[in-house]
Amino acid sequence: MKTVSQPIRKLDAMQLVTGQPVFLDDIAPKDCLVVKLLRSPHANALVESIQTETAKKVPGIVAIYTFEDVDQAGPRFTCAGQTFPEPSPQDRLVLDRHVRFVGDVVAIVAGETEAAVDKALKLIKVNYQVLEAVLDFHTAKDNPVLVHPEDNWEALCPVGADNKRNLCACGDDRYGDVEGVLSACDIVLERTYHTKACQQAMMETFRTYCTIDTYGRLHIISSTQIVFHCRRIVAKALGIPKSMVRVTKPRIGGGFGAKQTVVSELYPAFVTWKTKRPSKLIFSREESQIASSPRHEMEITVRLGATKEGIVKAIDLYTLSNTGAYGEHGPTTVGLSGHKSIPLYGKAEAFRFHYDVVYTNEMSAGAYRGYGATQGLFAVESTVNELADLLHMDPFAIRKKNIPHEGDQMPAYYGETLNSSTLEACLDKVKEMSGWDEKFPVKDMGNGKVRALGMGMAMQGSGISGVDVGSASLKLNDEGFYTLRIAAADMGTGCDTTLAQVACEVLDCPMDQIVVLGADTDASPYDSGSYASSTAYVTGKATEQCALALREKICALGAQKLGVSAEDVTFDGKAVSCGDQSISLADIATASMCGNNIALEATYSHSSPVSPPPFMVGAAEVEVDLQTGECTLIHYSAAVDCGTPLNPNLARVQAEGGLLQGIGMALFENITYTPQGRMMENSLMQYKIPSRLDSGRIDVAIVPSFEPTGPFGAKSIGEVVINTPLPAIADAVYHATGLRFRTLPITPEDIVLGRLNTKENAH
Repeated sequence: MKTVSQPIRKLDAMQLVTGQPVFLDDIAPKDCLVVKLLRSPHANALVESIQTETAKKVPGIVAIYTFEDVDQAGPRFTCAGQTFPEPSPQDRLVLDRHVRFVGDVVAIVAGETEAAVDKALKLIKVNYQVLEAVLDFHTAKDNPVLVHPEDNWEALCPVGADNKRNLCACGDDRYGDVEGVLSACDIVLERTYHTKACQQAMMETFRTYCTIDTYGRLHIISSTQIVFHCRRIVAKALGIPKSMVRVTKPRIGGGFGAKQTVVSELYPAFVTWKTKRPSKLIFSREESQIASSPRHEMEITVRLGATKEGIVKAIDLYTLSNTGAYGEHGPTTVGLSGHKSIPLYGKAEAFRFHYDVVYTNEMSAGAYRGYGATQGLFAVESTVNELADLLHMDPFAIRKKNIPHEGDQMPAYYGETLNSSTLEACLDKVKEMSGWDEKFPVKDMGNGKVRALGMGMAMQGSGISGVDVGSASLKLNDEGFYTLRIAAADMGTGCDTTLAQVACEVLDCPMDQIVVLGADTDASPYDSGSYASSTAYVTGKATEQCALALREKICALGAQKLGVSAEDVTFDGKAVSCGDQSISLADIATASMCGNNIALEATYSHSSPVSPPPFMVGAAEVEVDLQTGECTLIHYSAAVDCGTPLNPNLARVQAEGGLLQGIGMALFENITYTPQGRMMENSLMQYKIPSRLDSGRIDVAIVPSFEPTGPFGAKSIGEVVINTPLPAIADAVYHATGLRFRTLPITPEDIVLGRLNTKENAH
């Protein structure tokens, strides 16, 4: 292929690395209103009264809004950006008298300058009725304290939600006689694992600029992954027609799922709609830490039954998920904890996956790369690693005995048949890359330090089958260049580039012949947005089909101008030819502008009935100082099956970035709360994310398969890459220390205390 699967540089690379004004705060005018938010100091409280008169007298203050400016009995909404009808409960108001976590919004302040707004925020006086808070998600279900006691709470989908029980969702999915199969197994392991509400910590915080356009419509320019969902959510929240809202995005400085939720858009939109003046809201890093949309905290209990030969026969998985104060993505993230972990064990004869998603008075969770699969795979893969040790089997060997192969129907994977997989080859590749046979399990370095290895494997999906819609529009312009319009959001992933590569491959043209425009709810064809690992697979296929349709139209007009049948012509990207006759693409473009009835444009939408899984295998080599507990990642080896990589360089960058985030979850990133519900890690001084210096050497191999339903054989890669470090590092630490850690992150203190406790118990 000429462009697909080639390492083409990102279209926006030079603009980004030379610091050009492409991000939201670069393009927002300096004289727009500054919007900031007054936040609750209490985890659960009612605003009894709020005094804003003094604050409004500060020079430069234009408006202050409180719950008194919002109909408290009006319809509620959700800020989760997913296809309608949104499974997440409708439990939000723009401003609510009832604040439900430390950081919940109490008032919106808009002023001419930041200094004026900061001064006004300090002058607002609030009288709270402090209520008992639900801060332990183990006790949230059926707790007498209700996080959402209101009568206008609503669930649009049957997800087992019940606000009178603090349930955002619950469910039970099973196949076969789990108890019967478990009772017949030689070995049954039951283990419980706990992961925290990790932050995406993208470099660009949440930010939105709003203005009123020429036609009196609200124009929202935001760092978002979901322009169409954002339009729907804001329109409902403000009670205005969707036709009066336009949403566009500039370059995005990272999203990782955080910007699949409407976090910052509501408040400047409210201000601009009320005042008819431009406004912007820029979240501070502290706000992004304490009042955003992190990963769901989950506790997962695994019961796994196997034969003495290492064949996994049954898996029983229970997930308790903490959605926090609001239900964004609660009913959907939990599903992946089971449906993206159990299917890896293709010989399982029975499974059960049941779950509860509970409300608490902590910051609401949302979407984060991996979207629940990360938590579930940590639990299942760690349990299988324990099984391997118990049976004295190599962890790679036990996986090979259990993995699904092409043509297999995977358990707990929506009845889908596996069409493409190089998972076994990925296992072999990582074993070779890591030097597993020479180094496993542990080596004493002779200086009080030991080095050890651990591994894990993972899968994800490619879009949400039968739900996600990807679209593309292509048109031929004068002189023969193309415009590609999309609504998938390039948030640094490079989808503007990879989708252009797909179009170029079909149209047989160089990359500089295509201009990419997106995402804009007025100009782009409908697209669900960039999430659920859908862009390359779903929107990529739409782009491929769109380019084929435009190619046919070019041939039709070329044939018309040559006076021949369309079936008799060929198109090489430069000209349409028939025998010794030809007409150039530029001349066809010119001819389309005079006396022409063939529009050289095409739009195509695509939704896939299947979600082919990408696979990944990873091995971690760690060095542990047995005296201090310091754990250093020396080397991480990974191999990924993403089908045909549309751009191998960008695929590798995706893999390296995802691995770094997984390494952070395993070793560094921690969330703790005070007894009053205030998060302690409110800056990047306290919330430790790994730098490149903390991650050792990372080697990634791409082991391509060919997915027949994807564009040129492609599957997704965006999310699967975060999932293997958690079980791999935890297993490596076990081989180094003899300690099994089932709660993340694994800190030096944990290792030292664990070793001390082991010695005391031995005595």
